[in-house]
Amino acid sequence: MGKSLWEIRGAIRSLLSSGPNDSVRAKMSSHRLGLKSDPMPISKNALVRSTVLFILLGLAALLAIVAAMFWLVGETDVNSKNLIKARSERSSLITLRGLGQDAETGQRGYLLTGNPLYLAPFEDARAKFPEQMDKVQAAFADNPELAGLTARLRETLTAKFAELERTIELFKSGQRDAALAIVDADSGRELMDEARQFFERAIERADQSVIASIERQQRGIDLLRWVTFFGALVILVVVGGSAWTVWLYTRQLVAAQREVAILNTDLEKRVTERTSDLGRANEEIQRFAYIVTHDLRAPLVNIMGFTSELEASLEALQAYIGEAVPAMEKATPYGEVDEKGEAARLAAFEELPEAITFIRSSTRKMDALINAILKLSREGRRTLKPEGVDLQALLENAGNAVRHQIVEAGGELIIEGKPPTALSDRLTLEQIFGNLLDNAVKYRAPQRPLRIHIQAATGPGNTIVVKVADNGRGIAIQDHERIFELFRRSGSQDQPGEGIGLAHVRSMARNIGGDIVVRSELGTGSTFELTFARDLHKIIGAA
Repeated sequence: MGKSLWEIRGAIRSLLSSGPNDSVRAKMSSHRLGLKSDPMPISKNALVRSTVLFILLGLAALLAIVAAMFWLVGETDVNSKNLIKARSERSSLITLRGLGQDAETGQRGYLLTGNPLYLAPFEDARAKFPEQMDKVQAAFADNPELAGLTARLRETLTAKFAELERTIELFKSGQRDAALAIVDADSGRELMDEARQFFERAIERADQSVIASIERQQRGIDLLRWVTFFGALVILVVVGGSAWTVWLYTRQLVAAQREVAILNTDLEKRVTERTSDLGRANEEIQRFAYIVTHDLRAPLVNIMGFTSELEASLEALQAYIGEAVPAMEKATPYGEVDEKGEAARLAAFEELPEAITFIRSSTRKMDALINAILKLSREGRRTLKPEGVDLQALLENAGNAVRHQIVEAGGELIIEGKPPTALSDRLTLEQIFGNLLDNAVKYRAPQRPLRIHIQAATGPGNTIVVKVADNGRGIAIQDHERIFELFRRSGSQDQPGEGIGLAHVRSMARNIGGDIVVRSELGTGSTFELTFARDLHKIIGAA
């Protein structure tokens, strides 16, 4: 089908775009399906916003957990260092205290028994004392108060070791009473009491530092436990909320898909019915056009025939009046003709020839219009034949058909690009480009050489776009659509035509799955842009 096919497609598109709006259509569908729509349906934007919100909440919870872990790691590192330091201090103090006690024990055992074996602890403690004392002082070097006390402790223990060594030496030299007298003088006991007081205070301080570090570490662990718990709870809420939102949205999508499927089924039925109705209406229109043109042609032929008879009769009438009027002038005394004779002469030689000329002109115009209608009707009934078309060769052939006229006008025709091969109706394309090039030559601007530029390329959606541009007289903006209407023309009517060429072109363009538009300005030229389907089989199959 020709022009009617495009009309059917347009009607189908109108059917698809017409009717109630989306919300009303959804309510009608829900009513027919018996579905209960959600009181607060989730839109796509709402889904995106809620998803982003949940993600941000989950991210915040995760960042809080990570930050708490980093903080705890830092606190654990500090507490571990403090704990190690406190334990090291405590261990050094205990060891140093033990050395003092061992030295005193060895001294007493030797003084009581005189057995040199008892001197072993003393000798060992005396040898280790300087190094261990250095460790203790180094451990407390960063604390000015304790550093002074450890310096005093060194003096005390050094004095104690000196007192022990003196008593032992006196005992070895046989001065037992002198050695015991030094012991009984309690100076050594006082030194040890002073040392013990320092050891007790320092060890207690180290124990408190150990306990404080352990407590701080435990508090950090408890805090991490709570942060992890609440973070996990938030993440669970986020996951649950996201899952619920997605489930609800998915459920709405499934319901909408079911509604759309039923709507599509109904729509297909309606489209089929409308298509069938449009097809029948189009056939009726074509039959009506054929009948009307046929019925119009019959009286038109009669008018043309009787006009010919009038012309033939007019010759005899003119010959008779041409002889009768002079005879009447001679028979009149003064050579005058009465009013009836003058009226007969005017009718025979002026009015009747002029009337017949107007009748001839009108019948020719009416005949041309009838032929145009018949042409469109036949084109509408013509079956399209898709075939491989070399568009480059087709455009060159169309250009060669008018090239001699272009050359005579001092112009040129340029075909640019390498248009792809199309599966389309060759005759339709030849008629379209032939008509466009004929118009470009016919409506050229006389004040400048004619230039026609043809450009073809692949268009969007598996289409082909061909632009035919010229530098002719141009078309007024208000007439850009009017020129595609039947029997409508634009500009100066100094060229023959009935105003069906571009209407026919648009009909044929739509017939092959495309359209044609124009961009033009008066005095500068026009560009006709033709778009048509690259594969006509798909268009015919869709129809």
